[in-house]
Amino acid sequence: MRGDHESSIRCVGGITFDSPGRLLVIRRSNDPGRGRWSIPGGRVEPGEDDAVAVARELYEETGLVVTVGDLIGSVVRSAERGSYEIYDYSCRAVGGRLRPGDDAAAAAWIDGVIFAALDQAGALTEGLGEALREWDSVPQITKNRPPR
Repeated sequence: MRGDHESSIRCVGGITFDSPGRLLVIRRSNDPGRGRWSIPGGRVEPGEDDAVAVARELYEETGLVVTVGDLIGSVVRSAERGSYEIYDYSCRAVGGRLRPGDDAAAAAWIDGVIFAALDQAGALTEGLGEALREWDSVPQITKNRPPR
């Protein structure tokens, strides 16, 4: 018989900005949130602490090597059987090359204008825009954005 602790799945995410203030996001290729944009992250594997899990997930999904900083915030989302407890940490990219991998169909750095457009279109994962605004972690609007 499963214990109550197994109905809660511990997950982590990495909130990563580049020097112009753009946010690192991935487009999810699997459920939950298939086809929507999110910050990279995933389940904490047995024996991992959060920092190790964040660094592993970011590398697997984006190809970037990161240092993991402070906890920014946490949310609980419904899962098929129980819930996902997601702990999001600040990260800084220190190496690697941006490319989508693992659960990511795409990976990109987005500025505040693109973030707002994705949020308005319902293209972000459930509650992401609200959480990042609450945590004062939305991407900057870049001043030298090329015309479309």
